[in-house]
Amino acid sequence: MKPQFFALLTAAAWGIGGYFEKKGLHLGNLPPQMGITIRTAVALVILGAVSAPHWKTVTQASPKALAYMIIGGGVVAGSVGMLCFYTALKGAPLSKIMPIAFTSPLFGAVLAMTLGGEPMTIKTVIGMLMTVGGIILLTV
Repeated sequence: MKPQFFALLTAAAWGIGGYFEKKGLHLGNLPPQMGITIRTAVALVILGAVSAPHWKTVTQASPKALAYMIIGGGVVAGSVGMLCFYTALKGAPLSKIMPIAFTSPLFGAVLAMTLGGEPMTIKTVIGMLMTVGGIILLTV
């Protein structure tokens, strides 16, 4: 299957999941930190099971690769990002939070172009500007 199909499934899962997460936070009167802990614990069990056949690849990865995964995925995105997202979910309407929170592709594209050597094209710039414009339209 095409990567774009999985990207669309990702967007659907995160959007649908965000709805249920917000409902759960409010119905249970849970603090954001508890919400992200529940989410992470469940994800750890499921992902641990589906990744079991690949656990040996961790020992084959370089320390630098593992550091990138730990810092980028575990600390920045997985902890800081999710704690901020849950705090936002708890405090504002989903329709205002999701468009802002999911501007992450803009940050990824900027890093890819500035640090990763990907080319900046007119299509990329126009797409980024349209994304920002859409977010402003949805959240103001």
